[in-house]
Amino acid sequence: MSQSKPLFDATKLTSFERVMITFAVMTATVMQVLDTTIASVALPYMAGDLGASPDQISWVLTSYLVASAIVMPLTGYFTDKFGQREYLMFSIGLFVVASALCGLSANLPQIVSFRLLQGVAGAALVPLSQAIMVQVFPPDQRGKAMAIWGIGVMVGPILGPTIGGWITEAINWRWTFYVNLPVGLLSFFIVGRFVPRLPRKHGRTMDWWGFTLLGLAIGGLQYVLDRGNQDNWFSSSTIVTAAVVSVVAFIFFVWLSFVPDRKPVFSLEIFKDRNFTLANGVMLLMGLGMFGAIFVQPLMLEQEMNYPVLTTGMVLAPRGIASMIAMMIVGRIIGKVDIRAIILMGIVLSLVGSWGMTQYNLEINTWQIVWPLLFQGAGIGMIFVPLSTAAFSTLSPQFAAEAAGIYSLVRTVGSSIGISLVATLVSRHAQVAWNQLGGGVTIENPLTWQYLAPLHLQPDSPQGAAILGNVLREQANMLSYHDAFVMILASFLLMIPVAFALKTKNGKKSKTEIVPE
Repeated sequence: MSQSKPLFDATKLTSFERVMITFAVMTATVMQVLDTTIASVALPYMAGDLGASPDQISWVLTSYLVASAIVMPLTGYFTDKFGQREYLMFSIGLFVVASALCGLSANLPQIVSFRLLQGVAGAALVPLSQAIMVQVFPPDQRGKAMAIWGIGVMVGPILGPTIGGWITEAINWRWTFYVNLPVGLLSFFIVGRFVPRLPRKHGRTMDWWGFTLLGLAIGGLQYVLDRGNQDNWFSSSTIVTAAVVSVVAFIFFVWLSFVPDRKPVFSLEIFKDRNFTLANGVMLLMGLGMFGAIFVQPLMLEQEMNYPVLTTGMVLAPRGIASMIAMMIVGRIIGKVDIRAIILMGIVLSLVGSWGMTQYNLEINTWQIVWPLLFQGAGIGMIFVPLSTAAFSTLSPQFAAEAAGIYSLVRTVGSSIGISLVATLVSRHAQVAWNQLGGGVTIENPLTWQYLAPLHLQPDSPQGAAILGNVLREQANMLSYHDAFVMILASFLLMIPVAFALKTKNGKKSKTEIVPE
């Protein structure tokens, strides 16, 4: 590979140009990642307006994730084929159009179709924004660049339910999509004006067989993860079929990638880089821990503690604020402190927060809910920025665009795995806990009579039985949430040995400088 001069010199950009580029690409990124969660709190309202059942309306989220996951690894190919700036502008423009169509949808098939289109358009926004942020900042400012990028990528999904809840209650669920129009158009015009045009790589061909197999593998996996719990996993023939298709397609995709004289969708040589491979492992675990918590905590607060939707969003917001502050701090110290030390400190903070969540019960107050969120949010912020820096610090520049797409894909898959595992654990362990606790709630147990005595009720009366059943349900659900938080705690524990294995390049020039082949 030629080590000629960079495609453009980041040091020649003015501060104003760098600020405008950062604003444009980060606006597009936040718009995309917000749409993974902003619509979640509005699903009941959508179901009523569109005449869909609760099971059917979940496809509004599933379709977006599936489309985004399938197209995301192709970021490198489309960037080489059409040009980085051109592909980014196309993606932003299509995302804005798809958002408008989602807001105008009159029935379920329409909104699912337009969400698929939105997912296709948004797939490249996160990896392209990461690649551009690496390019426009000089090597000594890459830590700050990744901190800015990390704030948008990680805080967006956390604050999504809060923003979505406010928009839905104050205006209408359709505005969770319409809000993308002014934001996206502003980003579109700034990108066109300030983002440098990079040469295309002519002669790049498309591996259609590889793309088809990769799409089947990712699509099948996403379907299994998103629908498995609702369809009772492998007792459903559809889930079994999707799983088989995903595994077989992935095996053939890997096999084709090693066939001589072929140019695959992306080169598996990327995974020969130890830092990149280990960073993806940590990102997978963090997706499980973070998004698992994001999924289960609103359920606990709204269903067991009767918090309104907007109040739930406000209570959970401190995690995002803590992440933002931590990323800003890390951006200032990342060039002065060993990356592994920062990551390990983040893991420790996340462990403390996750342990605090295992102490949740039905009698806790708001502060007891919030302080673990602060620790976990700060920890995630301290992990994400140096991890993203380490992932690309030893990677050959020729793999930059492809690697950014894969890195974003792993984060997406990790979040899907986390949500699916937590959803399954909560539903099944709640039933187990119900059976275990219910064995002691009998008419022969004197404690049952003692519990109802202050209410002047008896266990065999309709009101007494209803109260006992409600208490039993609440306690069983809380036990299942506890088990979910234990699993989240374990995911952060597993990160520790991986973090120790990372290489550092402190004091040396980063190899993520983008140069022509």
